[in-house]
This record gives sequence, structure tokens and C-alpha cells, in this order.
Amino acid sequence: MPSKVFDHRWATTLCPVNIPLSGRVPTFLQHHNGSIRSSSGASFTSFRRIANSANGESSITREWLAQLWREELSKNKIRRRKRRTRNQEVVQYVEDSPALFRFPFFKPAEEYMKLERPTEQPPISQYDGDLLSPSSPEEVKLAPLLSRANLVIARDIEWANIMFAFEQESRYVIMDPYFPQSPVGFIREQSNVIFRQLLRARRPFVAYITDALGNEIFRVRRPFWWINSTIYAEVDGKEIGVVHRRWHLWRRIYDLYLGNKQFAVVENPGFWNWTFTLKDEDDNVLAQIDRNWRGIGFELFTDAGQYVIRFGAVGLERKSSLASPIEELEVVRPLTLSERAVAVALAVSLDSDYFSRRSGWGLPILIAGE
Repeated sequence: MPSKVFDHRWATTLCPVNIPLSGRVPTFLQHHNGSIRSSSGASFTSFRRIANSANGESSITREWLAQLWREELSKNKIRRRKRRTRNQEVVQYVEDSPALFRFPFFKPAEEYMKLERPTEQPPISQYDGDLLSPSSPEEVKLAPLLSRANLVIARDIEWANIMFAFEQESRYVIMDPYFPQSPVGFIREQSNVIFRQLLRARRPFVAYITDALGNEIFRVRRPFWWINSTIYAEVDGKEIGVVHRRWHLWRRIYDLYLGNKQFAVVENPGFWNWTFTLKDEDDNVLAQIDRNWRGIGFELFTDAGQYVIRFGAVGLERKSSLASPIEELEVVRPLTLSERAVAVALAVSLDSDYFSRRSGWGLPILIAGE
């Protein structure tokens, strides 16, 4: 078969019509400053060894070009295989790393399946008797969530806050300790993005408390505050209770009201005490909110706190025979459903007032707060 003859300066003008090979023109036919470079980096001088230099012309056979083409395709295939192997090693390393430093997009598919919303609400873990019978239309909506002996409220990790000091809307998951495999509700904040960055913990917001199916049960509303914070609990737009923070140099004092009547007070000694006990006017225990320690990584670098609300036992037998994962609290009387909604509002206020003080820039750093 006669060979194609052409000037080496125009070697890059070869097209599939002259070279009937499949695929795109490879990189070894790139023209730069009158030379041709193969994928291995050899210049056109290597071509001259097999070329006819008469009259300044060079000859290249199709068979030789086809061999170079095949070699390049083989090298590209090897490079792609090595890239896939490196990516698999990175994914395996991140999945084996501690959960605190694992990015969301490396989460295994099994964990995403667990985040799907359930099709039904977990059963109520409360005591027998008529002590928690709803006494108003508002309490009828509160019963499915708050007719439980204990609640665990866990805040989600805010990655933008950790990495870039960008304040995000707070998200919480509500769980029943007797059925930890499925959430019983969620808390979702709605606030202005500019106010979040400028006012931080003093920003005004509305937090919606929903059941596991996403149906709104009640909401808490907190306006902007400068010295003492106030948070309201509302059902269908009707205010049922309020929590007022009372100023003190180091103690954490809150007054809880149902309508215009105060039913409990919280007097925490401050500093590193993370237990907030609700007491009546006779100093009897009504309920308790504990902030749990979640580990050094969570506490130093995130706002992802966990709160346990214990509504207490009054000597009645439980509906469920499951063992309690949380120590029962002895109380003088059980709180009504409306009072329990105010206690949940207090937990949200505590998290915003005292435990939402961390942010970062590029790497997690601790920002001092009050």
C-alpha cells in the first residue's frame, strides 16, 4: 500500500478522511512551533528517523500512526483505572473517619435511608390514668407529642457555621427515649438571614414544632432582645404560655407562665451547671431539663447540643413495659400539656441564650460569649 506523503509542518491537519481511525484526533498530533509531539513527549526528530527528507518532505505510514493511537488509548485506560482506585481509597478513608469530621456527601446510602420520615407516629410512652386528658382544643393538638414521660431534643450540626462562621437556621430532632429508632417530632427555625449574621443569639425567630409526619403542632416565637429574652408558645396563633428570662450577673433564672399565672421558676446556679429544674412556688420539683455532654469535638466546635426533658413519674404504672433508658424523675404533680409546651419553649430558649456561641472561619475556632 503506498504511503501518504505530506509536509511535516502540516501534519496536524490530518483528519479521519486521510486516516480512517475511530475516535478523536489524539494529542500526539498537536502542532506547536512546527513540531509534532507524541503522547510520550517525543518531538518530531523521532519522526525523521523513518522519514524521507528529500525535497523537505517526510513520509508517515498509517500503520505507524495506528500503533501510536493504540498505545495512547492503552495509557489513557490505565490512567482512568488508577484514578478510580484513588477515589475509592479516599471514600473508604472518609467513611472510616470519626463522624464529627465526615462530610455529608460521603455519608453511606444506608444512613440516608434512616433519615426518611416514618409513615406513622411512634406510640405514646406515658402513664395510665386521666391526668393528661386534654382540657382544650389546643391541648388536643399537643397530646400526640407531649403525652410522653421524657423527650430528647438534639440539634443538628451546622456545617456552614463551623467552616465559614455563617449562621444557619437551627434544626432539632425530637425523640422518645423508649423508641429511639424513630423521631417523634422536629423543630425548625425560620428567621431573616441578615439578622442571623448581625444579631446572632439575639436575633428574632419563629420555631415550628411538628410531629414525625411534618404536621405543625405548635410554634415558639422569640422577638429581638437586648438584656432579657422572652419566648412565647402558640397553638394555631393563640398564645398559651410564655417564658421570661430574669437578669442576674451569673445565675440563670427563668419564670414560666401559663396565661397570666406563673406556674414554675428555674434558678440555675450558672457556670458549668447544665441542669435546669422547674419548681413551683413551694420549691417542689415539676420537671427537669438536662443538657447532655456529647463529646469534646461536639462541645468545642459545634452548637449541636442535646437536651433531655424529664416530665417525671408520680407513682403510676407505665403503658409500656420497656426498660427506661433515662432515670425517672420524682415530681409532685405532672405538668399539663400546655405547661409541657412551655417547657419545650424553655429548652429552645436555653439553647439560644447560652449554648449557641460557637462559630469558625475556615477551621473551627471558639468565640467567647457571655
